[in-house]
Amino acid sequence: MAEISAKDVKELRDRTGAGMMECKGALTEAGGDMERAIDILRAKGAAKAAKRAERETREGAIGSYIHMGGRIGVLVEVGCETDFVARNDEFQKLVRDIAMHIAAAAPVAVRREDFPAELIARERAVYLEQTKESGKPEQIWNKIVDGKLEKFYAEGALLEQPFVKNPDITVGQLVTDISARTGEKMEVRRFARFALGEQ
Repeated sequence: MAEISAKDVKELRDRTGAGMMECKGALTEAGGDMERAIDILRAKGAAKAAKRAERETREGAIGSYIHMGGRIGVLVEVGCETDFVARNDEFQKLVRDIAMHIAAAAPVAVRREDFPAELIARERAVYLEQTKESGKPEQIWNKIVDGKLEKFYAEGALLEQPFVKNPDITVGQLVTDISARTGEKMEVRRFARFALGEQ
């Protein structure tokens, strides 16, 4: 069994923000492998974040971002459980990063459930017409339309979009990771994006 040094525990703590005992446990479980220990902590953190899903987020912050010399502006509200975390630098950075992401990626809604029903009906009608025109057999039309709608959701729902600063993770995963590190539930509540000349 690998000997776990205090230096390794400190390095893991610095890299993940997890507690000392959690870091030592993860390193022991990973046989001293730092990267594997990080993965173990992330998995446990994500599991804890899922358990926190029922808790209320009464605190938080409203962040703003102005882009392209005032041509695009964003306001976003991100909630957390305590004022202590709301004032934390990591949380504040998360709020700024999400506002910047919204400016760049122009999501339609926070999550797919928030899409207006009339927008989905209109998109479905357009996709159905496109599918009919494609000459594909009628029995697969609905499957094709469902696939196109799935892509529309993934591209338009903020939490499902690849994060602009790190496309390997979604915005939802970013929020979960920060939530896991702070030990509090966090949620993007709402946002408004303004682009000059757009309605």
